[in-house]
Amino acid sequence: MSLPSERDLWFLPLGGCGEIGMNLNLIGHNHQWLMIDCGITFNSDVSPTRVELPDPQFVLSIKDALSGIVLTHAHEDHIGALPYLFELLGSPTLYATAFTAGVIREKFRRLNIHPEIRSLEAMHETVLGPFTITPLPITHSIPETQALLISTPAGNLLHTADWKIDDTPVAGTAYDHDRFNHASLPSLNAVLCDSTNALSPGHSKSEHQIALGLERLIRQCQGRVIVSCFASNIARLQTLGRIASRTDRHLALSGRALERMTRIAKSCGYLDRDFPLISSRELAYFPGRYALFVATGSQGEPGATLTKLARDQHPDFKIQPDDVFIFSSKTIPGNEVAIEQLVAQIQEQGATVYQAEALPDLDLHASGHPNQEELAHFYASTRPKLAVPLHGETRHLEANAKIAQAQGIHRTLTGKNGDLFSLTEPFNVRRKWAKAGRLFVDERARALHPVLANER
Repeated sequence: MSLPSERDLWFLPLGGCGEIGMNLNLIGHNHQWLMIDCGITFNSDVSPTRVELPDPQFVLSIKDALSGIVLTHAHEDHIGALPYLFELLGSPTLYATAFTAGVIREKFRRLNIHPEIRSLEAMHETVLGPFTITPLPITHSIPETQALLISTPAGNLLHTADWKIDDTPVAGTAYDHDRFNHASLPSLNAVLCDSTNALSPGHSKSEHQIALGLERLIRQCQGRVIVSCFASNIARLQTLGRIASRTDRHLALSGRALERMTRIAKSCGYLDRDFPLISSRELAYFPGRYALFVATGSQGEPGATLTKLARDQHPDFKIQPDDVFIFSSKTIPGNEVAIEQLVAQIQEQGATVYQAEALPDLDLHASGHPNQEELAHFYASTRPKLAVPLHGETRHLEANAKIAQAQGIHRTLTGKNGDLFSLTEPFNVRRKWAKAGRLFVDERARALHPVLANER
């Protein structure tokens, strides 16, 4: 397998290009490779809990030329494969911000593995081999998400990670329009850009807008309120803590993922004093009017709090007819049936259910990804020579490319995992340059097995 020369600047996606989730990207220059993210996905066609991850065969073939692994943020589709691949890859050094490092350490602690994680500081250069990396804070639905400005003698690129434009994000810093303006950036060979919402018109909602919507609805509720959201959405948790204080309700968390994430968030300075927690066991005895629960299970996961409640298996409380359930989340593709069944079970017991996607005007959930107006603004501001859409299925990538072209970015390249993109002029892509398959995890045997083509 040939290595990039000092004149080359290569991009090789092994996960997350032509699909949503399971992100793993490689940047190549001067005989070295930089790895960005290492995530998982779930194959609900086989099993709703079946974990799948990128096949690391190519990375193993170049691991002696691997400068390090940089993690952009702490979502599972960006870090979830690390515990399964870390030792296989030779226990490489990881680079992450404090919050992301905290989530990674928690995942590894359960396996009794102690990775070396070096601090990735926003706006500070980190030199890894021939790559100079400057993390640029960017708004997303989890704290400390970093776009990566990667500079080499062959050129510069900007990897957006997952992002959106949010001027009032509740937790973390607002989107910095000046930071992502061409006047503040070096000349960019390419932008590698999130495509998740490239088919969605307009502008994504702000977290502040969701805070107002949730408070309006919760103020109307006379009984107990149970809100389910993604455990990693620290801004949403902070919002619910403030709503609890302002509506004279007491707040409790139910679910290990929520407890784990809030512990890490507090250690990093998130979740301020407007987060008055008591135990779910205590809150079960309060009159419903004074109770606000945050629960895991918005995707219908077996064993999560909502599923236990729906099946009358929760140790602390049972569903009451005046309970209100709020799904402050989106439906991850593949989970539709599980969620429908969960909602039906809750409603059969007399409770009221509000689902964010079914009731968009109530402002109960905001995506963490950019809609079409945000993508257009971003391309017009950054002005790269080339746009390479990522993080999406083919239809998302093609829609993203058209938005870039409409903003004067006339060179765009789309592809799939395993395609090799040359980010120096003349820009080009070599199809199926490297093997890019999938593995699935056998949790009982702690083993990895190939995913067959007919299982994808």
